[in-house]
Amino acid sequence: MSKTSPTESSTACCKVGRITQRYDLTGLDDELVRYWTDRTDQRYSTRDLAEHVNQRILESALDEAGLQYKDGEVENTYRLLTGDDVSSGTQVQTRKELERDSIPIDEVESDFVSHQTVYNHLTDCLEASLESPSDEERLERSRDKLGALRNRTAAVTEDTVAQLARNDVLDVGEFDVLVNVTVSCKDCRQQYTIRDLLEQGGCDC
Repeated sequence: MSKTSPTESSTACCKVGRITQRYDLTGLDDELVRYWTDRTDQRYSTRDLAEHVNQRILESALDEAGLQYKDGEVENTYRLLTGDDVSSGTQVQTRKELERDSIPIDEVESDFVSHQTVYNHLTDCLEASLESPSDEERLERSRDKLGALRNRTAAVTEDTVAQLARNDVLDVGEFDVLVNVTVSCKDCRQQYTIRDLLEQGGCDC
């Protein structure tokens, strides 16, 4: 693992650099490198870092509008805007509330960055690098990926059922959507939820 010391002069090399300057995100480069190269279980993935950058963008926009907020509100507002487990209706309502508070949400969302953009900034602009991921890191990334897919499936199903109900195509009362994935080992005949299988590191074979 090796890296160079991030400097303010490197911040204009890409979208992350431009956003750092636009929103005055002091110390962001140092945070990105430190969080990404941390070899403990506290290390951020590039997806985690993209979320961190985007939350700092949103926080800066709220500060610029003079809004007061409690601990955790920025993170929750970001989740309501972008979460795979959040319905489209809730996302629309959140955007309207921010617009009423004079937040230019279209502009703010267009400034949000992807994990690939963060990765390019780390490796190309900041010249940071990682050792090969450990088995624990690979499992954690797999859990995150599968969890996002599960949440997305649940959100799409919820929206579809709700839309059919609104149009009187489907008769259903209040409902919840649960998505479970089960893995069945053909050798030992045991079944596991994908979460349990990943957490225990395999089956009982």
